[in-house]
This record gives sequence, structure tokens and C-alpha cells, in this order.
Amino acid sequence: MTHFPARRTVLGAASALTLLALTACGNVAGGPADSSKFPTGPVNLTVGQAAGGSTDLIARALAEGASKTLGKPVPVVNKPGANGALATKEVAGKSPDGQELVLLTASLITITPLAVSADEAVNVDDLDIIAGLSQDDYVLVASPGSGFKSFKDVTAAGRNVTFGTTGVGTGSQLAQKVLFKQANVTGTDVPFDSGKPALTAALGNQVELTTIQLGEAMPQITAGKVAPLLVFSEDRNTFLPDTPTAKEAGYDVPVAQYRAVAAPKGTPQDVKDKLLASFQETFKTDSYKEFNKKNMLTPKEISGDEVVKEWKGYAAKYKELVAKYQISLSGTK
Repeated sequence: MTHFPARRTVLGAASALTLLALTACGNVAGGPADSSKFPTGPVNLTVGQAAGGSTDLIARALAEGASKTLGKPVPVVNKPGANGALATKEVAGKSPDGQELVLLTASLITITPLAVSADEAVNVDDLDIIAGLSQDDYVLVASPGSGFKSFKDVTAAGRNVTFGTTGVGTGSQLAQKVLFKQANVTGTDVPFDSGKPALTAALGNQVELTTIQLGEAMPQITAGKVAPLLVFSEDRNTFLPDTPTAKEAGYDVPVAQYRAVAAPKGTPQDVKDKLLASFQETFKTDSYKEFNKKNMLTPKEISGDEVVKEWKGYAAKYKELVAKYQISLSGTK
């Protein structure tokens, strides 16, 4: 005799399958896609640069403020390497639940792709940009043993000059290479992995020049340990008014660093809204405003959409410069 399963057994199995399917789609309350309880724990903010540099300091100032609004810790995790590409790709591959964020530098998106293969490059479209943060101007400084007091001293040296940068494919490297091409100066590029080691190398006379963010250089400039030669902003920096711009010196090298905070692609809108609100609250605080002032950062607190539009524009401009001057950012050309 053939035995058929009882009706309630069939219905029970069907209900279980339906529940499984709905859970896989994230349609069951409390399932993986339920973001109403965000954040459920610490919100990690990864930085692809070494501790102590401008990007790291910005991340820590932002995290301190955001944690108060979110009601959860926002630990900063440093994972330096490849101008932040390794850390950024790691975060981009995480679950899009808002618990993993990355502090993104514009140079990684606009300049690094000119120095590495397509597989190594980071595409801004692979991330959800939450908000822009600030602008950081680059300054060219001379080591104490170089003897350079102005950029005219560099052009008159008539020899190969060693210069440090904050890494391959960074705004620091691009600014200095374009400047040297326009000024007919020959130089050896020594890339470091962020501003702090690049400045340390200049202080120790391991390189004669280096281009780093002003906030990192200013204490040593003020102390008279390095000499500022040029800034790469469109206009003179208000924090360094006596130092000419590259443009004033006759060179068309407008390069600055911009930063933003991003999440893995596909992060729910309500989660992004909560994150944005926490950052906007931080922007309003006196402590964050004072942090920007102390570190010579110009607020650039724009929307994620504006960040994407602006950075794609810079990427096109920098690609043009590299082609015009036949510059290799991955080698020594």
C-alpha cells in the first residue's frame, strides 16, 4: 500500500520553503536586509594609510563625532598599502550593511588608475559615497641639507634631485612630476606610503624635496626644519601666505587632496541616511571645526553624488596632464 504524507506535513514543508525563500531575499522582519536596527555593533572605519598622517587624523576626528550620534563605537582600522587600494577593495567586498566603511582619498580614484593596471585600480562606481569631507593642499618642502630656499634654487641646481612622495599614484607624485616636467628639472622619485614617512625622509636628508599635505608639514615648517618652496593650490594658502603657488611661479600644476567616506555598494538608503546624519552632526561641532583649522583643512562637506561628479572630472584632467607631458607614474620617466 502506498502511503501519502499527511496534508499538514506537506503544508509545513511548503511553509518552511517559503520562509527560506523570503529570508534569502531579505523580506522577513529581522532578516539580513533588515536595517531598522542599524547599527547593531561597532562601525569600523578603515583607513588605507599609516597612523599619524592626515587621512588617519581626519578619520579619527570624524569617528569620534559620529560615534556619539550613532550610539556605537566607530573604531579606526589602519591597513596601509598601495595608496589605500588594498584596504578600499577589502571594504568594498564586505556586506553592504553599513557596519564597514572606508575613508577614501581622491588620489586613489583620480590618479592611482594612471599608475597601475586596470585590475589594481579602484573604481568609484564600486562604492557608495556617503559624504565629502575636506580639501588638503599640497606643499613642496626642501630638506635642511639640500640648500634649497626657493624653487629657483632647484631649477638652477643643474643636477638630478631626489624627491619623496606620499606614494605611487598619489596627488603628491603627480604634482611633483608635472612640476619637474614643466620646469625641466630631472629628479629621482622615491615613493613612501603616506606623508609621515615622506616628511621623515626629508628631515633626515634621505631626499632633498618632498611634496606632502600642508597639515603634516606645517609643524616642521614653523620649527624651521624644512623650507616651503611652493604650494599647489589655485591661490595662496591662507595658512602659508608667504609661500607662492606653483601657478605664480609660472607652472600650471593645480593639484589638491580631497577625502570622502564610503560604504560597500548596495548599502540600504536608510542606513546611508543615518550615517550621513551622524557625519553632518559632527561637521557642526566646535571640536571638529577646530580640528580642521588646526590641521589646515578646508571643509568640503558635499554630497556623495557631488563627490562622484567632481572626482570623475579631476580624473579626466589628470589623465590629460599625464598624456601631455608623457609622464609615467609607475616608473621614473
